[in-house]
Amino acid sequence: MTAWTAHVTVATIVEKDGKFLFVEEYTEGVTHTVFNQPAGHVECNETLIEAAVRETLEETGYEVEIQDLLGIYTYTPPMFPDRTYYRFCFLAKETQYHPEAKLDTGIVGAVWMTLDELQISARARSPLVIKAIEDALKGQKFPLSLIFEHQNSPLFSNLDA
Repeated sequence: MTAWTAHVTVATIVEKDGKFLFVEEYTEGVTHTVFNQPAGHVECNETLIEAAVRETLEETGYEVEIQDLLGIYTYTPPMFPDRTYYRFCFLAKETQYHPEAKLDTGIVGAVWMTLDELQISARARSPLVIKAIEDALKGQKFPLSLIFEHQNSPLFSNLDA
C-alpha cells in the first residue's frame, strides 16, 4: 500500500460580469479535458497568497489581486485514496491580462463560464470546483488576516518548528 500524502494547494475564484474564470486542462487519470479554477500546489518558501497569484498567472495569463479567503476545502479523489488535497480557496479580482502568456503544460486555455454552464458541461475536475463557486455566489468570505504565514527570521532560525 502506498503511503498517504497531504497536498497543500491553492485556488482562485475570479468573477466578472456574472461569469467565473476557469482553466480547461488535462488531468491525470482522465481522457478528456476538465474545468478547474486556476489552482495548484504551494511551492517551497512561498506563501499561500503568493502561490494563488502565481498559479492564476501561469494557468490563465491573468494577473489578480487576492481580496478574501473563500474557504478551506479538503478532497480525497476516489481514484487516489492515498492523497488528500487541502485547498485554500481565494476570491480575487482581475488586474491585467497577458494574452501572449505561455500557459503551463496540460492547460488548454482560460474560459469564462457561469455556474450553470459549468454544471451543464459535466466536466468539473472535482466537487470542490462547483462547491467553491456556490460558496462565492452565497457571499461567503473571510478576511485574509485569518491566515498567519510565518516568514523565516534570523531571530528564530535556530528553533525547530
